[in-house]
Amino acid sequence: MFSVTILASSSKGNATLVATNCTRLLVDAGLSCRRLEDTLRKIGLSPADLDGILLTHEHSDHASGLPVLLKKYPVPLFCSPTTYRVISPQLTQPPRWIPVEAGRAIELADLQMETFPVPHDAYDPVGLLLRHAQGCFGIVTDLGYVTGLVIERLREARGILLEANYEMELLQKDPKRPWSIKQRIISRHGHLSNEAAAELVAALARAELREVYLGHLSEDCNDPALAKRRVMERLGELAAQVKVEVILPSSCPVRVQWGPSHPAVAQDPKL
Repeated sequence: MFSVTILASSSKGNATLVATNCTRLLVDAGLSCRRLEDTLRKIGLSPADLDGILLTHEHSDHASGLPVLLKKYPVPLFCSPTTYRVISPQLTQPPRWIPVEAGRAIELADLQMETFPVPHDAYDPVGLLLRHAQGCFGIVTDLGYVTGLVIERLREARGILLEANYEMELLQKDPKRPWSIKQRIISRHGHLSNEAAAELVAALARAELREVYLGHLSEDCNDPALAKRRVMERLGELAAQVKVEVILPSSCPVRVQWGPSHPAVAQDPKL
């Protein structure tokens, strides 16, 4: 068994549970400890059942739940030395920290984790490729642009959780954000636009990619239907072979249950 349950994916919080027959890994903890406990309880789990937490970077929408979570539950923390150095002052007690070096795979029972650097305005942000006997799944939810390395590392992925943060026209017209913030978002160390996400999906669809979950959508500067349409239009004749789903706070948690050939999607994680 290999399943990926997207617990939350937005600027207000990000967390994804990866489960196999032997392993339960939480990728990011951008929800409060109480919300994580409640969300995991709905699918029959507790943070005490986790075999590890992998932190992609230190921004609050990915790490805000860590201080209380690690205080209550002695769960191993996987992250780079730089990321650990940044977040450690916020932790009330030292966790069981396992250093992660980008590009080097780490075995966690029957699950293999490989991180790779991504361009984002954090200290040492990473994307993630998860390998299991039943398939490979990638998680890339914060990056300013798609590098050649990102494409290379995700080429084996049959499914990905991918950022589609904003639509350029909607961002430019947004009255809530000052120009400085807009410049940060569209910079090469900001976030991924619908167009850029579509380009990555099209590139990977020529390899193994068959399942795409668009996440981290801006509430003000994007539209779910538009994000999906951008991707489908860019896929062109490949659209028939790639399933595209948009992840919204109202739809979470969303579980992707993988089998020997392809995954099946269920919004009720108990299915």
